[in-house]
Parts: sequence; C-alpha cells; structure tokens
Amino acid sequence: MLTDQDRIFTNLYGMYDRTLSGARSRGHWDGTAALIARGRDWIIDEMKKSGLRGRGGAGFPTGLKWSFMPKESDGRPHYLVINADESEPGTCKDREIMRHDPHTLIEGALIASFAMGAHASYIYIRGEYIREREALQAAIDEAYEAGLLGRNAARTGWDFDLYLHHGAGAYICGEETALLESLEGKKGMPRMKPPFPAGSGLYGCPTTVNNVESIAVVPTILRRGGDWFASFGRPNNAGTKIFAISGHVNHPCVVEESMSIGLRELLDRHCGGVRGGWDNLKAVIPGGSSVPLIPARICDEAILDFDWLREQHSAFGTAAVIVMDQSTDVIKAIWRLAKFYKHESCGQCTPCREGTGWMMRVMERLVTGEAEIEEIDMLFDVSKQVEGHTICALGDAAAWPIQGLIRHFRDEIEDRIKARKTGRLSAVAAE
Repeated sequence: MLTDQDRIFTNLYGMYDRTLSGARSRGHWDGTAALIARGRDWIIDEMKKSGLRGRGGAGFPTGLKWSFMPKESDGRPHYLVINADESEPGTCKDREIMRHDPHTLIEGALIASFAMGAHASYIYIRGEYIREREALQAAIDEAYEAGLLGRNAARTGWDFDLYLHHGAGAYICGEETALLESLEGKKGMPRMKPPFPAGSGLYGCPTTVNNVESIAVVPTILRRGGDWFASFGRPNNAGTKIFAISGHVNHPCVVEESMSIGLRELLDRHCGGVRGGWDNLKAVIPGGSSVPLIPARICDEAILDFDWLREQHSAFGTAAVIVMDQSTDVIKAIWRLAKFYKHESCGQCTPCREGTGWMMRVMERLVTGEAEIEEIDMLFDVSKQVEGHTICALGDAAAWPIQGLIRHFRDEIEDRIKARKTGRLSAVAAE
C-alpha cells in the first residue's frame, strides 16, 4: 500500500489550496533551478532510471522517448506538446491534476522542455474540460507573474513559454499526430509515421508528445531520485499511478496507488468493494474503454500493470478501471462502446471507417439476439481485419472490446440467440 508521504499528487481531491502558494507549501517549485542546473543528460538519465512508462495508455518508456529528440538544434525550434485530451471513456485522472494540482504539470513542463531543448510547450486540453481549462490557465498566469515562466524562467537561465490550447471535443485528437494536426489548425486526422514527431512534429519541427500525468510526476521523481520511483511496482512496471475506478463499486473514486497493486485490493481498500459483494462481480475493463475486459474468474489474482494484463490478452491503458456486476448486460455494454468508436472514427482509413460501423451493426443484433450463431466468428474475424490495419490505434480500440467479449462471454451471446429463436424472451436484453 502506498503511504501518504510517497504520494506525488497531494491535492488530488482539492481539499487544499491549489494556488501557487498552496503548491509551494506542499513542496512544489522547490529548487527547480537546481534540478535544471544539473543538465539535460542528468535529467534524461534519471527519468530512464525511474522506469516511468507513458501514462497516456501506450506505456512507452518516457526517458527513452525524450532521448529521441535531437541533441543539437538544426535551426528549427523544439516543442513539447502535452496531451490533455483525456477523451477515453472511463478515464478521468488528468482532469483531477489540472483542477486541483495544476502546478505539478506546469513545473514538469518547464523541466521536461529544458531536457529536450524546447523553449515553448503547448498543452492541448479536451474541449469538454471547461473548468479544468480555467483552473489551469489561472495557474499558468500565476506562474508568469511569479517569474516561473517566461524569460529566465524560475531563474534557470532558460526562456520558456507555456500555451494552453482548447480542443473542440474530438476523441481522435487524443492520438498524438491527430493532436498535432489540430494544433496547427487543421482537421484532426492522424499522420502516417514515419516521420515520427521527434523528427518532424508540430510545424515540421522536432516534437515530443507526453500525457499530463507523465509530465506532472517529473519534478517529484527528480527531487526524490529515479531509484525511489522505481522502487514501486514490479520490474518494468515501476512507480506510482493514478487509478480512476468507476462502475459498480460502492465508492467510485480517483486514487494514487502503487503500480502492480492487486485489483481486489484496490477495489476493497479505496472503493468499499464491489456492489453486492465480490461474488457479484461479472467483469472488469481494467484500462479504459478501448481495452478488452477480463472476466470475474481471473479478477481474484489480477495485478494492475502493463505486463500482467498484456499476458491476459488485455491492457493497462490509462488505468481507468470500469467494474461491472452481475446486473450488467455485458453484450449491450460492449455494443455501446462499439457505437462510440464508430462515431469517433475520423474516416481516413477504410478498415476503420467501414469496419467500425459494420461491427456496431452486428453488435446491435447480438444485443437483441436477432443474429445467427455463425456471425459470432465472422465478427471476431472482421475485428482482426480492422486491428493493426489502420494508421492510428482507433481501429484496435474498436476491435479489442469486441474480441474480449467473444473470448470470455461467447456462451452468453449464444444463449441469447438461441433464446430469441425458441421464444424464451426472458434471456434477451430489454430493447
């Protein structure tokens, strides 16, 4: 269990002062210039040592990602872009950072930008986050007034400007290259890679895109040391992590815990357990709506980290834990996700543009039991043709929940189809 002194986000629930003076009283902006004085190589090495993996879903090692940026400028400016487009259904962790602990993000942006030779950073915030934008902009204004941003930021000798850009509420703009297109004023559609953003990103310049949580933990990691952060969790799954738990638990919440915590321990300790008791659990989506669910039978020993969930044909994603009890119509729940991804597809790639709609329509008929048993295998086959055949991961995100449903709840789908055919309508979902 993570102790209070090891928590990085000490104002996650907004119980204390979120202004600059409040942040300083909790240890933020403490010795920032001294950290930067140790140089870029030290910062990047310390980040590599910490084992921090990207908190936006993909889990790519953060220190390694930073090291891809060119060491010397070829005349083009470098940029850090912070992805605050938290649009994954079930995910609500970054909004708590921006609402209640915004100075962790602002200080992290300064240090990370220095490490990558960037004099400017952009925070791209989700269109629906109105109050979060106001809180974050107020914190940025405070930082400018205090000399922590702008010329000679925080007396480091480094000139640094931070800009907040409000999106228009498109899920696809959470994909890093679609985000860059949107920032440039174009339609948010993913780019082909290569070139990767580190070579040609925002305005054709070297760019790194990081998640809010990935940047906000940086100052604390550097103050306490990479080895401290690496001491939490299993090897290759290091650090503390913000979990967002929703659904059928007694107390849904957002909480910072150690990586590799057991699922049952997390739910019992922080959420008052599953509604109706542990035996009432049906399934859990462990990492936001785009990852395959895991059934109750493996939830007892479930460990919440990248590697364990990958071994179970699921994913850690954003650590948005969606809990479903026995009252859930799991087929209808996955249909609802299929409908979301169909709606949010940008339409650039044929497998995704056509496949998401096709999968949603088959899922609609599975919900009512009006499909044929053979269509289950056909749906799985089509999901495999969508997965991995698109420019960005939205095709995968649309396919994986359906694959998880068929993998673990095939008997329930078949029962509903048979019930429809024999007239036993009690087994069929409410239409």
